[in-house]
Amino acid sequence: MKLLIIGASGSGTTTLAKALSQATSFPHLDVDAYYWKPTNPPFQEKIEMAVRAKNLEADFERHANVIVSGSLVSWGNYWQTAFDLVVFVTLDKEIRMQRLQQREIERYGDTLQTDSIIQERSQAFLAWAARYDDPTFTGRSIKIHRDWLASLSCEIVEINSEDSVGNNAIKVLDKF
Repeated sequence: MKLLIIGASGSGTTTLAKALSQATSFPHLDVDAYYWKPTNPPFQEKIEMAVRAKNLEADFERHANVIVSGSLVSWGNYWQTAFDLVVFVTLDKEIRMQRLQQREIERYGDTLQTDSIIQERSQAFLAWAARYDDPTFTGRSIKIHRDWLASLSCEIVEINSEDSVGNNAIKVLDKF
């Protein structure tokens, strides 16, 4: 089983992927681990597109069963036929943005208040994430996700992460 979990930042894609990985023992590949160089603080430097795509594809192909979390919309045509099942995770914007703000506080701690560069990047990230539901936004958005999902050759399940992770995991596992 090759499974993709996709949705807006803060919608719970990684959390669901980790729960499913634990329940199935399938490896979990998070797209962020391929997109960003490991830095402290994290998410500061992108990996070149050709390198990240090659690395993710190589790791993906190593496994008969694997769970990938994250958006692959701009990662090439390979991904449009790579999965057996795609889970599209949705969540109310206000709840999602509250989660993201809390995650930023947990991730950066005091530096969110004392480091102007971290502050600036965090504010830019939150502003970007808030535009997900804007149909005119040309960055990662619900419209772009839905358009990409319509091009896929596999079953797509839509879930709302206001439901518990456990209940959503059961909904997904029922599709295996």
